[in-house]
Amino acid sequence: METFNAPAQRPDWKLLLAMTRPGFLAITAVACLLGIASAAACGCGVDPLLAAVTLVLALAAHAGANVLNDYHDALNGADEANRDGLFPFTGGSRLIQQQRVTMEQTRKLAWLLLGGVALAGLLLAVHTGGGLLLIGLAGLLLGWAYSAPPLKLMSRGLGELAVACAWWLIVIGADYVQRRQFLLIPALTAVSYALLMANILLVNGLPDAASDAAVGKRTLAVRLGARASALLYLLIALLAHGWLAVGALQLLQPMPALWGLVSLPLSLAGAWLLWRQAERPTKLRPAIMLTISAGVVHGLGMAAGLARMG
Repeated sequence: METFNAPAQRPDWKLLLAMTRPGFLAITAVACLLGIASAAACGCGVDPLLAAVTLVLALAAHAGANVLNDYHDALNGADEANRDGLFPFTGGSRLIQQQRVTMEQTRKLAWLLLGGVALAGLLLAVHTGGGLLLIGLAGLLLGWAYSAPPLKLMSRGLGELAVACAWWLIVIGADYVQRRQFLLIPALTAVSYALLMANILLVNGLPDAASDAAVGKRTLAVRLGARASALLYLLIALLAHGWLAVGALQLLQPMPALWGLVSLPLSLAGAWLLWRQAERPTKLRPAIMLTISAGVVHGLGMAAGLARMG
């Protein structure tokens, strides 16, 4: 039986890194690359230092949100009740449940990361423009509201929407830091990537659905059930790729962004596996891996196409 007894020592750097669930941070790095490539496509060049700072802050914000989510899922009992999670993809880091860290250590790390991002973001906004404050505040608010009461968006079936908005903002923010102004094109370009990020959360929610429901977390997977979630997954995947194709053909996005369509076979394969195994959540690991791969390939494809324009 897993308990929350305090560990005997402070976490070392390896344990601190594990608390952030680093395997998921790649999707944030790709979002930053997409935003930087979008800015580079205008031919105005890229500031490497600003790009590096943007990447570090975005990764720290994502890490902080992950740690905060672990804290609140320990608090509400969701991770303790979870016996069917597909680690490391679902069920949290499980470090609290394994007695390797305490809840208090987890809470402190979350707020240390998010507080550091807020402070550094203010300094970056002074250098690049006040518009970054709006993006950063909105992103931090989503990271907090996703897990924490009273909003608890993940427990109200709004987690996928929150995730899509958060990664949409990362792309826009990375573009803004380079351009120092808002443009419609990067906002339109980021939509398809954001939608595929929502699909990651949707498919990850299915193995956790039983334990989430047991503790009152009404995630989208809990509300819709397995089959309807699988259908929604397919619709989101088709919408994401359709948005990119139509947008480029209508010149709302640069044509080289169409390189992102290379992810469509991965999304369709993930949808097919999800439909077949939706009611057997322990068999969903391949579908989850395909979903993450589709998002990464989609973002990298668009970034590569846009970078060639710069």
